[in-house]
Amino acid sequence: MKKNIQNVIEISNEASKIFLSGENFYVQQLLGAHRIAEGYIFRVWAPNAQKVSLVGDFNDWQGIPMEKDETSGIWEVYCEHAKEKDLYKFKVQQADGREVYKIDPFAIRFEKRPGVAAELYEFPAKKWKDGLWIGRNKRSNKFKRPMNIYEVHASSWKEHENGEPYSFSDLKAELIPYLVEMNYTHIEFMPLMEHPLGRSWGYQLIGYFALSSYYGTPAEFQDFVEACHLNNIGVFVDWVPGHYCINDDTLPYYDGTPQFEYSDPDRAKNNRWGSINFDLGKPQVQSFLISSAMFWIEMFHIDGIRVDAVSNMIYRDYDEGPWTPNHEGGNRNLEGFYFLQKLNAVIKLAHPNVLMIAEESSSETPVTGLIENGSLGFDFKWNMGWMNDILRFYEMDPVLRKDHFTLLTFSFMYMMRENFILPLSHDEVVHGKKSLMHKMWGDRYKQFAQLRNLYTYLITHPGKKLLFMGSEWGQFLEWKFDEELEWGDLNDSLNHSMQKFTSELNYFYKEQTALWELEDSAETVEIIDADNTSESVLTFMRKGKRKKDFLIVALNMTPVERREFTIGVPYPGTYKEVWNTEMQEFGGTWTQHNDICQSESIQFKEYDQLIRTTVPALGAIILKPESINIRKK
Repeated sequence: MKKNIQNVIEISNEASKIFLSGENFYVQQLLGAHRIAEGYIFRVWAPNAQKVSLVGDFNDWQGIPMEKDETSGIWEVYCEHAKEKDLYKFKVQQADGREVYKIDPFAIRFEKRPGVAAELYEFPAKKWKDGLWIGRNKRSNKFKRPMNIYEVHASSWKEHENGEPYSFSDLKAELIPYLVEMNYTHIEFMPLMEHPLGRSWGYQLIGYFALSSYYGTPAEFQDFVEACHLNNIGVFVDWVPGHYCINDDTLPYYDGTPQFEYSDPDRAKNNRWGSINFDLGKPQVQSFLISSAMFWIEMFHIDGIRVDAVSNMIYRDYDEGPWTPNHEGGNRNLEGFYFLQKLNAVIKLAHPNVLMIAEESSSETPVTGLIENGSLGFDFKWNMGWMNDILRFYEMDPVLRKDHFTLLTFSFMYMMRENFILPLSHDEVVHGKKSLMHKMWGDRYKQFAQLRNLYTYLITHPGKKLLFMGSEWGQFLEWKFDEELEWGDLNDSLNHSMQKFTSELNYFYKEQTALWELEDSAETVEIIDADNTSESVLTFMRKGKRKKDFLIVALNMTPVERREFTIGVPYPGTYKEVWNTEMQEFGGTWTQHNDICQSESIQFKEYDQLIRTTVPALGAIILKPESINIRKK
C-alpha cells in the first residue's frame, strides 16, 4: 500500500507543476478525493492557508491534519478509513487565522441541499453504446445540418406528485420520448452542476465537476445522454466559467486571500448577480475551468457546452459599479478574452466535434470563427439582437408595426456576421417579462395566431433554433423555477393544437433542406419584399443546393387577410402551399390549403414572374415549387 501511495505522490508532483502553469486540463485527477488501496487520498489547493484539516463521517468530523507541498500550495492526506458515500469537508485555517469549513472544489458529488458536504463517489464502469451517433457527428458538417434545441430546466420540466423533482432516470423515461414526439434535434439544459440555491437556476455554481445531487446520480445522467444519442438527439449543457457562488463555505477567498478571484475587489465582486468573478488570467484557475469543461465532455459524452455570460468575461465595464480600464486604456478584459480563446482551442484540439456556444449580447467582439482571425473561437453565438427586436415587434399593436418594420427585417443585414442561434429562451419568460404567449398582442385567438406566426419566422429565418420548455404549447403563465410546467394547459384544445403545430413545424424544418443546407452562406436567403410596410407582409426565400430546392415564405403581421396577394417568384411554373399557420388542425379556421399558384409573366420588383395567393390574417404561409422551368426566368 505504501508503494502505491508513493507512486501516486510521484505522479502528482509532475501534475501539480502542470497545474501551476495553467496547462493541466485533467486536474481533477490530481486534486479532490481518489481511492488508493483501501482508503482515499485527499488533496486541495490552498496556497496561503496556515493549516488545513480533513473532516468527515470517517473521523466523526474531528479533523485529520493535512501536509502542504510548499511549491504547489497543495495540501494532502491519506485516510484509510474513508469509504464510498462518506461525506467530508476541509477545515481551512485561513491566512489571517480564521477557521472556515470549506467544500472540496474538485468533488464529483455533493450531499443534497441545503448541505454542501462532498460525498465520496466512484463512477461505475460504463460501456457506452452511442458509437454510431459519435461516428455520424464526425462525418457531418454542423453548419449544414438542422439544429432545433429544446431548452430545459431539469427540475421544473415535470415533478412527482409529492413535489420531488424528476431524477435523470425519470427524465430518461419521459423527456426523451417527448423530444422524439416533438421532433427536436437537440436538448439544452440550464446548468446541471452543483449549486446551493435553486432560484439561481444553476448559474451560481459551487461544484464544477459535480452533477447536482438534486437530479440523481452521475451514472443516471450518463444513461440519459446515451439514450438521447440512441434516439438521435444531441445534448448541450450550460456552463458558467465567469463567476461563482458567493457563499463563504464554498469557493470565495478559499485560503483567506484572493485565490480563485481577482485581487482587485472591484473586479472580484459581481454586483449584477451577487456573485464572485473568477480571475481568468490566473494559470491555476485556467487549469480548473478547462478541466471542468473537459470532464463534462468526456465523462458524459455531451455534444456541446453553452458558455454563459460571455460579455461579463470580456468587458471590464459590463457589471454595475466601478471599473478600471486595462493597461491599454480600454474596457476589454484581456484575461477573459484570452482565456476564452484558450478554452476553445483546447476543446477543439481534443474534441473537434463538440460545439462551443456563446451567450454574448454585444456586437463589438467577433465571437465565432477562427481564433487566428481574431475571434473568440466559438462555433455558435446566441443572436440576442434578433430576439430583442422580434419580441418588441410581436408585442406591438399591428397598427404600429408598419412604422417599425425594420425590427422584423434588420437581422437580415448582419445574419452572416456570426454563426447564430436564434434563442427564445428562459430569460424572456421570467421576472415580469411575461410568457411568449402572453407577450402576443390581442385576444387569446389572435395570440395563438401570432405565436404560430412567430415560430414560423423562427424556423425559416437563417440560424439555428432554440425554444424554452412550455413555449411549445403556448403556456400563458411565466416560468416558475420551483414548480413544474403547466401541463394541465394541454386539456385546452387551443394549447393542444399549438403543441401539435410546434411538433409538425419542427418536423417540417428537419425535412426541408432549403432551411439549413446553405445556412453558412448568404446564398441561403433571398429577400423578395421587405418594404411592404403598408400591408406589413414580409416575403423571402430560403434556398438549398439545387436550383429547384427553395421555399417562399410570406408572413402577415396584421389582423387583415391579404387576398390576391402578389409575390415575386424566380421561375415560371406552379407553386404549391406546403405550410399554413391557420389550418384548423393547428387551432386556426382554414379547412384547406390555398390552391396551387400558376405564375404570371408580370414584373414584380426584381422578378419577371409573380404569383397570387391569400395570406391569412396574422398568419404565415410557405410555398414550394411544384413544376417550374428553371431555364426560363
